[in-house]
Amino acid sequence: MPPLTLGQIAERLGCTLSGGSGETSIIGVSTLEQAGPGEISFLANLKYAPKVKATGAAAVLASEPLLDTRAATLVSQNPYLDFARALAMFYQPPKPAEGVHPLAFIDETASLGPGASVGPFAVVGPQCRIGARAVLHPHAVVYEGCTIGDDFTAHSHVSVREGSIIGHRVVLHNGVVIGGDGFGFAKAEDRTQFKIPQSGRTVIEDDVEIQTLTSVDRATVGETRVKRGAKIDSLCQIGHACVIGEDNIICGQTGLAGSTVLEENVILAGQVGSSGHLTVHKNAIVWAQSGIGHDVPAATTVSGSPAFDSRTWLRASATFSRVPEMLRTLRALEKRVQELERGKSTAP
Repeated sequence: MPPLTLGQIAERLGCTLSGGSGETSIIGVSTLEQAGPGEISFLANLKYAPKVKATGAAAVLASEPLLDTRAATLVSQNPYLDFARALAMFYQPPKPAEGVHPLAFIDETASLGPGASVGPFAVVGPQCRIGARAVLHPHAVVYEGCTIGDDFTAHSHVSVREGSIIGHRVVLHNGVVIGGDGFGFAKAEDRTQFKIPQSGRTVIEDDVEIQTLTSVDRATVGETRVKRGAKIDSLCQIGHACVIGEDNIICGQTGLAGSTVLEENVILAGQVGSSGHLTVHKNAIVWAQSGIGHDVPAATTVSGSPAFDSRTWLRASATFSRVPEMLRTLRALEKRVQELERGKSTAP
């Protein structure tokens, strides 16, 4: 892509340029530490402000004009978002050419919309309907009876199991499994495990992105649903009949047991676990490595295992390192009380 000027970037982002020249040529975006004179960077957290003085960037996206720096400022209401928008001006991931590779297999009863790209060894099963401009990278597999919207991307080794429904602009990264069997077994009288048929389906709504090696299980009955705009990180497990709300953020190594319901705008940090049949209400935040065993009220922040109010948890965790000292003090006080009691009992 040809270079842009600072003035052009400011105009496209809706930012105000403070200092510097609007004619400065910009060829890319980088970090404060690594940016050169033809690049821009960003400052979204004030704790990194000292790095601005030493940056070699031509300009820095920030919420207010920066002082004591050679870099110009692109004054932004949301520097982190505008950093992402600026990055998209200079980088777009490569897109395969349209067409079906000769080594791919598309069942004769399946249909692909215009502009599709299907790589070698990809498979589309019977009775599938896939929308316009879909991209199936090598070894992606879509099982029988799936319905998928426009602008779908399945990276290598994605599996979309039978009967799944996927909306528009959905991106599935390498190794994602949509609609695999939920984990359901019933113990028989002879103590063997009888597999419960997983007869439900998985529904992925519009604008969802699911990153590598994550599994979203099909429901035993009914459906598992990931709602519009949710983003799920790598190595997550979404159990059967879960509901992931609109615009949720679910970070890596999170596991949700069956029938967990997350309402809209919920954030689960890394390595969160939930027991099943509970609800995390809208705008709640669950800190990393928390264990959720009960409903989480709306607009609250919880942490710990079992999870409770994060402020209380912080105060409690601050005392953990002092527990041995407190225990020694308690034993000394108990011993002193016992001595005083013995003294009373022997007094004349």
